[in-house]
Amino acid sequence: MTDPRTGKPYPSRSRVFLTGLRSSATVCLQAIIVLLFLWVLMWILGKLWVIVLPVVLAIIIATVLWPPVRWMRSRGLPAAAAALASLLAAFGLVALVLALVVPSVIDQTPELVGHAIDGIKEVQKWIQGPPFNVDDQQMAGFVDTIIEKLQKSSTAIASGVFSGVGAATSVLLTGFTTLVLVFFFLKDGPKFIPWIDRTVGLPAGSHISEVLIRMWNTLGGFIRTQAVVSAVDAVLIGIGLVVLKVPLAGVLMIITFLGGFIPIVGAFVAGALAVLIALVANSPTTALILLAVILAVQQLEGNVLSPWLQAKAMELHAVIVLLSVMLGGALFGIIGAFLAVPAASCLTVLFRYVLERIGLAAGEKIVQEDAEAAAKAASAGGGVLARWRPGRKGDHQG
Repeated sequence: MTDPRTGKPYPSRSRVFLTGLRSSATVCLQAIIVLLFLWVLMWILGKLWVIVLPVVLAIIIATVLWPPVRWMRSRGLPAAAAALASLLAAFGLVALVLALVVPSVIDQTPELVGHAIDGIKEVQKWIQGPPFNVDDQQMAGFVDTIIEKLQKSSTAIASGVFSGVGAATSVLLTGFTTLVLVFFFLKDGPKFIPWIDRTVGLPAGSHISEVLIRMWNTLGGFIRTQAVVSAVDAVLIGIGLVVLKVPLAGVLMIITFLGGFIPIVGAFVAGALAVLIALVANSPTTALILLAVILAVQQLEGNVLSPWLQAKAMELHAVIVLLSVMLGGALFGIIGAFLAVPAASCLTVLFRYVLERIGLAAGEKIVQEDAEAAAKAASAGGGVLARWRPGRKGDHQG
């Protein structure tokens, strides 16, 4: 048979099958190579995590502190002075919050411990009653078994204490390194894009600069909008805590605010902790009322605040957010869960830019996508890299 479009005979079934198999094998081999590269990259990140972590944290903090630094620099303040003033102001704000919260924690801790002991006694009475019917002798044997296990594990506990001291030292070192990096990022950040352009050259330098600018704007927009959402959650839930007279309301508000930066998982953990304290310190009725308040606030956040404030700044589906948080937490612990969504948003920016370049190379019109990207950058208010945005002259090269 002959193909009417080309006038050439159709290929045989075996040839069509082998051609498809060859193409599939090529794609599979390419996928394996890409996955191998990603595995090596993650292994390198794990080995260099002590260096990578301060850099990533410093970039996130710099996106938050850059607007006041930019304002001070526009008023004629030197770059170093503006960066230092912004850092000192942020440090002072954190110290003020801790000074307001820590005394209340110290004052209410004995009361909370007393309520916890009462709660344990209530649980003991409940276990000794039906349907468990555990008598005092069995309960005492259970307690003795726990004490014996703890005594046998004294060596492990002691080593854990020393490892905890080492972890605390590592946290202090990471925090100090992060602060130093934030200062230099705020002071010298605008020089980075010109350096990239000079070092790499066109067209690669233009592409790298464009991707970095879009990542910066997306990351800054996410951090700022998430801070607003978390603050609203913390205030509303805090009002419920104060009205219900739940102990440690200030601490729980701060935990709720910080938990908001770990989407889905953070809100669940913070809410569960607040309900648990209300159950121990107050009553089951208070805990149920607080649970209703938390659920109402989270519904308000999920259905009104987040869609309205973040709009299309992220464009990440909830499933991707959840999987990102789970993967980041499994690989790098609580820090990984905190950094998961920003990392996913930056990878999404890179993926969309690659698709955009493929569309341009294929002759597609992407005026609408360019307009959306420009509107997104304008809504984010720019950043350290924004005023050094490269021209489009490299877009049609390479």
